[in-house]
Amino acid sequence: MRIFHVLLMTALFLLAPTAARAQGAFGQGAPHIAAALVAESADPQPGKSMTIAFSMTPQTGWHGYWENPGDAGLGMTVKWTLPKGVTIGALRYPVPQTLVISGLMNHVYEGPYGVLATLNVAPDTAAGTKLPLMVRADWLACTDKVCVPEGATLRLDLVAGEGAILPSARAQFDDWRRHLPRPLGSEAQYAIADGRLRLSVPFPAGARAADVHLFPLKDGIARYAAPQRITREGDRLLIETEAAQGFGSGPMQAVLRTGDHVGFLLTARAGAVPAARSVTLRTALLALGGALLGGLLLNIMPCVFPILGLKAMKLARAGGDEHAVRREALAYGLGIVLTCLALGGLLLALRAAGAAVGWAFQLQDPRIILFLLLLVTAITLNLAGLFELGAFGGGEKLVGKGGATGAFWTGVLVAFVATPCTGPFMGAAMGAALILPLPAALCVFAGLGLGLALPFLALAYLPALRTRLPRPGPWMRRFQQLLAIPMALTAFGLLWLLGQQRGGAAMAIGVAGAIVLGLLLWWLGQRQYHGKRGGIAVACAALALFAGAAAALPARAPAFAAPAEGIAFEEARLASLRAANKPVFLYFTADWCLTCKANEAAAINRSETRAAFKKAGVTVMIGDWTNADPAITRFLEAHGRSGVPLYLWYAPGRDARTLPQILTPSTLADLVR
Repeated sequence: MRIFHVLLMTALFLLAPTAARAQGAFGQGAPHIAAALVAESADPQPGKSMTIAFSMTPQTGWHGYWENPGDAGLGMTVKWTLPKGVTIGALRYPVPQTLVISGLMNHVYEGPYGVLATLNVAPDTAAGTKLPLMVRADWLACTDKVCVPEGATLRLDLVAGEGAILPSARAQFDDWRRHLPRPLGSEAQYAIADGRLRLSVPFPAGARAADVHLFPLKDGIARYAAPQRITREGDRLLIETEAAQGFGSGPMQAVLRTGDHVGFLLTARAGAVPAARSVTLRTALLALGGALLGGLLLNIMPCVFPILGLKAMKLARAGGDEHAVRREALAYGLGIVLTCLALGGLLLALRAAGAAVGWAFQLQDPRIILFLLLLVTAITLNLAGLFELGAFGGGEKLVGKGGATGAFWTGVLVAFVATPCTGPFMGAAMGAALILPLPAALCVFAGLGLGLALPFLALAYLPALRTRLPRPGPWMRRFQQLLAIPMALTAFGLLWLLGQQRGGAAMAIGVAGAIVLGLLLWWLGQRQYHGKRGGIAVACAALALFAGAAAALPARAPAFAAPAEGIAFEEARLASLRAANKPVFLYFTADWCLTCKANEAAAINRSETRAAFKKAGVTVMIGDWTNADPAITRFLEAHGRSGVPLYLWYAPGRDARTLPQILTPSTLADLVR
């Protein structure tokens, strides 16, 4: 099938150039993908490299193709006509999208994109020399129903000069560079068995990965349209899919997409790759047992124990009304179990859609953290006695008979508030749930909820336990106020998490929101003290407060802050340090780079290294390339590198010395001896 498509598209291309030129000459219509050849600088500097790009703009509903188009389509072909002293490197494509049409997988671009190449001008080229570039480019433009071969002869006139770059050109090229795949830095391994390709990619467990997909650079490695199973095991991404027939044992290259037009270029060699963990009845039962035990232990966590304590006090007040107690306990347990099932089902749906998320995935959204912060603040103030809320006492004010509705919503609250906390046995159970079949996985999530509800159910259905509870009395009020302390600690934890995600500005918004909410609830408490109402008004004001605070949250994470022992990379700062004859150790790292993190732990962040650098007056400068900072990308390219790690030593008055990619404490200490 793939051969048929290639032959068909090749035949179309052989007929295309004449038709394309005729169409352009007679003005019979614009191309469906407009192309322009642009340069980052109009006056490239001799002896230096510069970036040029094909700026491609598809019409709405049309798409172009990646260098390996997949089951159908063709990538762009170019034929250059260059002046003396000018060379152009291979085309560099951005991370593509997937598009399945009639069961065929296409690797495409459905919006504007740039295909980059590096231009080099010979050092002996005289300034002012005209450098006319001409290229014949051919590509395929398609919709989901029709494909049209297109092409153009493009010209770009440059003049050798100083390499000045306009800010607008810099911004445009930096945007294109962000979408290029970055070298992973660590080698992957693959194995083929029973027609299945298994790939093990080194990728730190803390690094973000969503919408993961493997794009082989060459044909004949994997069946493109076959499903790709993605799992995370520690610092590894495991990818399993159907292998192409006849694939050998040599090295393979691929682009691994880990986000929207974000990905990594990896090289894999044949080696031992563990198969995806098989699902057995024993695995499912162990996961269920771990979930039950983990849910049970969650009850002693600071975010859950205060509410459980209130429910226990409610049982102490209930006396001997067994029917009411058990009905309330069932409603409470049902609220917890259904909420855990809902969160677990949503988690599985997101993972099935390609998102790399785990339990408590909602905490990756700062708006959810803000909501939980305000909610936990309200619970803390209620426990402290600032205002009364019947739902925490069993729900009498929500329903007049037995409080089953209030107990249900209290269970929902417990399950939702419990997500910031984690306990022993939960990690393994939740991890196992992600590889179990859907029914078994949902049973694990339900088991977590059942474990969370178990203490209250036991108190309700075992009167002997309930009789051991202290008799109602003044101690209940004091105990309730003590329960406000662990809940307040939970609020502080959520505030810290909000700051980690969105910086100090987000923490300030969280504090301000909690203070305003506290004032609203104090006003409500005063009205309740005088027998007046105001709950609906406060609820509406609290919702408006949350909406306003959520809208004010910073849209992006805070910029990288270098550790106390170093400063963040700035090229101007580096130049000033070198001009002052200061020794500088500059290194480039990324959160997803295992080699980087290993070197930092084993050598850079060691106490002996820090002491040696401090004694010698060395400035440590750190470039964080986690989010593909374009300034760092340009610096790396200028030093002949396309990825991290990169370690540079600037001795006073000397050029940069490139250090090996595997560092030891002695390697760094020797620099200042």
